[in-house]
Amino acid sequence: MASKLMRGTFVLTLGTYISRLLGILFVIPFAELVGAPAAGLYNIGYTQYMIFLSIATAGFPMAVSKFVSRYNSLGDYETSRKMFRAGIGVMLLTGFLAFIALYLLAPFLAAGAIGKEKLASGITQEDATYVIRMVSAGLIAVPIMSLIRGFFQGHQSMGPTAVSQVVEQIARIAFLLISVYAIMKIYNGSVITAVGYATFGAFVGAIGGLAVLWFYWVKRRGTLEAMKENKVPPSEISMKKLFRELFSYALPFVFVGLAIPFSQAVDTFTMIPAITASGNKFADTIYGLVTFYGRQIIMIPISLATAFGLTLVPTITKYYTNREYRQMHLQINQSFQMIMFLVMPAIAGIMVLAGPIYTAFYKYSAEGVLLLQWQAPLALLFSLFTVNAAILQGINKQKLAVISLALGLLTKICLNYPLSFYLHGQGSIIGTSVSFLVSILYSFAMIKRHAKFSYKQLIKRSLFILLLTVFMALALSVLESVIGMAIDYKHGRGEASIVLVISVAAGAAVYLYLAHKSHLLDRLLGTRFSFLRRKKARSV
Repeated sequence: MASKLMRGTFVLTLGTYISRLLGILFVIPFAELVGAPAAGLYNIGYTQYMIFLSIATAGFPMAVSKFVSRYNSLGDYETSRKMFRAGIGVMLLTGFLAFIALYLLAPFLAAGAIGKEKLASGITQEDATYVIRMVSAGLIAVPIMSLIRGFFQGHQSMGPTAVSQVVEQIARIAFLLISVYAIMKIYNGSVITAVGYATFGAFVGAIGGLAVLWFYWVKRRGTLEAMKENKVPPSEISMKKLFRELFSYALPFVFVGLAIPFSQAVDTFTMIPAITASGNKFADTIYGLVTFYGRQIIMIPISLATAFGLTLVPTITKYYTNREYRQMHLQINQSFQMIMFLVMPAIAGIMVLAGPIYTAFYKYSAEGVLLLQWQAPLALLFSLFTVNAAILQGINKQKLAVISLALGLLTKICLNYPLSFYLHGQGSIIGTSVSFLVSILYSFAMIKRHAKFSYKQLIKRSLFILLLTVFMALALSVLESVIGMAIDYKHGRGEASIVLVISVAAGAAVYLYLAHKSHLLDRLLGTRFSFLRRKKARSV
């Protein structure tokens, strides 16, 4: 954790994990109040929102992060400051235009997702239109918030982003749960109205996040590098050329940021029609289980990769600009290895403990547990895609990141309908897995070619981590079976939570012990642990 990348990643990871954990915990009462079909409707609205948000931000937040890092490393703080001011104006305009567009297009998007016929749960095209229009309000505030986060990240200051993420999530969830409970339990309103207000929480959360960022801006204005005097004469480049440079950074971020929303959009427009055409009457329930319930859980380990991606872009850009290739390779290698070290055991844990996990959060469902087990490996694929894209953008190979996404998306479009028709929920998951695997293999090849990066050590470490993960999974499986003989987790959340807490604690202890005894932690994190052991030995 000695490097600035690791410190920044730790701060962002902590904030992102807290935010994700809150996002998981809110699902428990939310699912209890509205049910699986309505949760699927919630996800239909959010999927459209995320696509329009990515278009509205146009990749500006991460591009500004890269832009600020580059010009600050040259000592040209005035240019960074000028671009930040211009970026705020652009985000105000694009956010408002995206809000108008999504609001007006809501009926057409709803028709594509729901169809003309009422679903078995009673959800209609008009219901989906209402939910999409409610969530569209978030587009007014979120782009500005994202740009300010990118400005701080360009200075490798991750605290404001981390804290604002947590506050944004708390504000969103508090509004969501209070409004849903009030509508459903106090005013006896409809579940559709409740889901609409739940999605409006995106706007409320953004206001909370903006308030935090404004506090940090006022507090740190005197110490930010971009507020210092230039070390070099300010760039005389025109605003037109500055924006051209920024857009060359930004456009690839748009496409990469759309990777998961586009994949979800393919599910939105193909899963329900395909499963319904196969004769299954519970298409909307299966859609909710896959795209909302299961994905909420696997997004927890994915948040680690998100944090790495946010910190990698400005860091890799700095080393690449300064031609410090050895440091760049060290950071890439360390990032990959930490992803493997943390995400692989998380996947194994989710697969082994899928029953207690699902029951603790949503109540037991045999189909829900099975789909969660199928989805668990997606966490590693999503994580590697995010980190690979960040590396390609850090070395100015943005076009290759876009090609990687396009290859995966094309694969998803071709596979999703037939797989969903024949295999239902599992089919959609297989389609997503294959599509991201195609993207990852291509980006790995491009990183090797253009960053001159060798995967030899990464492959060796990954195989070793896999071996430790298998040992942990076996121990976890035996322990879960033994505890399950005494406590039947299927009876309720209380029993499932007990099994889950004991099993996770034991599994983590086994994994960390094996990593410690095999010196894997020393190799990943430096010599600190070895130093402590030597110091202890001398004291004895």
